[in-house]
Amino acid sequence: MLLFRWLIVFLLLFSGVCFVFYVGTGQPRYKRLGWVALKWTLLAATVFFAVLIATRVL
Repeated sequence: MLLFRWLIVFLLLFSGVCFVFYVGTGQPRYKRLGWVALKWTLLAATVFFAVLIATRVL
């Protein structure tokens, strides 16, 4: 569980840094990379909460 927490935090920070780079440079590759990182963050958070709910139910 600790791994998922750190993964979510790292991906959120990485996504934020990518969006800041996009604003600073205007290069669309940073925006695309930020969206991909945000997508994986949401996926990791969904898995984390699904496991958390499953352990409560069982």
